[in-house]
Amino acid sequence: MLSRLGLAIWQFERVDVAAGWSHLLLQGLRVDFATMCWLWGAAALGTAIFSGEHLIGQIWNKILRVWLTLGLLTLVFLEISTPSFIAEYGVRPNRLYVEYLIYPKEVFSMLWAGRKFELILSALISGAVIFGGWKLSGYLISQKQTYPRWYWRPVLGVLVIVIALLGARSSLGHRPLNPSLVAFSSDPLVNSLVTNSAYSLVFAIKQMGNEADAAKIYGKLPKEDVVNIIRRESGRPLTDFLSDEYPSISKNTASYQGKPKNLVIILQESLGARFVGSLGGLPLTPNIDELSKEAWAFERMYATGTRSVRGIEAVVTGFTPTPARSVVKLGRSQTGFFTLASLLKEHGYRNQFIYGGESHFDNMRSFFLGNGFTDIIDESDYVNPNFVGSWGASDEDLMYRANDEFERLHKEGQPFFSLVFSSSNHDPFEFPDDRIELYEQPKQTRNNAAKYADYAVGEFFKKAKQSDYWKDTIFVVVADHDSRVGGAELVPISRFRIPGLILGEGIEPKLDSRVTSQIDLGPTVLSLMGVSDNYPMLGRDLTKTPDDWPGRALMQYDKNLAYLRGDDVVILQPEHPATGFVYDPVAEKLRPSPQSDEMKKTALGWALWGSMAYQKGLYSDQKL
Repeated sequence: MLSRLGLAIWQFERVDVAAGWSHLLLQGLRVDFATMCWLWGAAALGTAIFSGEHLIGQIWNKILRVWLTLGLLTLVFLEISTPSFIAEYGVRPNRLYVEYLIYPKEVFSMLWAGRKFELILSALISGAVIFGGWKLSGYLISQKQTYPRWYWRPVLGVLVIVIALLGARSSLGHRPLNPSLVAFSSDPLVNSLVTNSAYSLVFAIKQMGNEADAAKIYGKLPKEDVVNIIRRESGRPLTDFLSDEYPSISKNTASYQGKPKNLVIILQESLGARFVGSLGGLPLTPNIDELSKEAWAFERMYATGTRSVRGIEAVVTGFTPTPARSVVKLGRSQTGFFTLASLLKEHGYRNQFIYGGESHFDNMRSFFLGNGFTDIIDESDYVNPNFVGSWGASDEDLMYRANDEFERLHKEGQPFFSLVFSSSNHDPFEFPDDRIELYEQPKQTRNNAAKYADYAVGEFFKKAKQSDYWKDTIFVVVADHDSRVGGAELVPISRFRIPGLILGEGIEPKLDSRVTSQIDLGPTVLSLMGVSDNYPMLGRDLTKTPDDWPGRALMQYDKNLAYLRGDDVVILQPEHPATGFVYDPVAEKLRPSPQSDEMKKTALGWALWGSMAYQKGLYSDQKL
């Protein structure tokens, strides 16, 4: 409760706007009591049955001391790490907290480089909690006690079980206590403050076991309705869909009919529109701003999520977002899952993933190698790089290596697809000196790192434009997601807006003001490359989409999904009815507004498709 109060005071304005003080405190107590029942209910039962001065009682006391101490450490450690997590992700610890734990080297080096104070403070507090908890539990256990007689112990045990179960469930209704039950605001952060971080994290872990099924989260639709919705929304003639077994696979004819071109996708880490000058953001991207004048530039492109693997999922596979983890990390998608690489491999392309860090991070290497990529270049492949930080070789080393690879493949007469993934614009924001005029002091800030990442892109295109491969290649520059996505809305749509450029010889420069999504890039670039084929991507081929199409985008924010059509919005939440809004792209605000049943059903169809396709193996690399 002390932590909750501290966090609420820190976020005073948002809690106050939500008029949530009484709800926060009263429902917070409810969640805390449920947490204690989950954490120590079994310990209380053990004490009721085993306590005493006999040998079993002495053994139990030792077990109990460890249990109490580790339980206290868990609660305290999660609470003291919560402010940093909120600053990065906008809510209390959730499943991202767990996912990062499986990469201790990368995460610890990042934290040590950028958050030494927090790490040292956490270690000191954790040490104090272990020492104090052990001493306190020993003191309490050593006090003279009166133990119940043996025939009262079953009664006491049953009483403890009843209290613990009722307390943990905290409800006599159909559903037990869960975060949705105590949610009261449209602000996800304020809702998360009602819980505590231990409860939030354990609930998220529990949900990971059921996360593949969006129908359990948002509601159900018949399969035929879902299929009809996604086919209609794809913009393709219904006669182009080829199979009931794989309902999203369609026949696609490229707009460009010349010799097929190479494809280079430069995926920019954490580069939201607010850092891009040509999109009305800070003046940090002079090179991308200049490139946008000679590119097909998207004014309102939106990421599908808030993690790099979600961006990879959308850009490389065209798969729609779900409340589950990205398919890059899920088990059933490690082989036989459609990617641009698996399709282009059939056309004789050499497929590369070029990265400055360790490619095993977030399971990228395994996913790529299992789904069409043949060459993986990562940190271990750089010889004498200019600069190496916590996340590996710098972006300029990455871009130099990429240029060398493209020149080599072109000389060999080998058509290629390359995904080039930057990393310098990532906490702790390390990059070499004397490359850019710093935007601000100190050096290692998000804004300076974004400017350096743009510098590296500019240096690459200086070389690319002078190369032999330039005229034969389509280039895409797009962000994976924005940084620190958060806000007081159910889905902070402005924080999903990202830069997106398509350029190369023969690409007509234009500014596209339609709402577009990362999932539209795959079909569009294949069409511009001259690659005709059958594939399951449902994004629009924007070369064939009318200019008056209002556009649509899908955005997954934790468990909430936003469906944006023009400026109309439907947001789906767990165990809540669909909610309608209108989005003001100038003010970057959502305004509640009723939306039609058709739009709500369409949003649900998109939400259910991804889970259905993954579970039933519908998003196959088969081409029929």
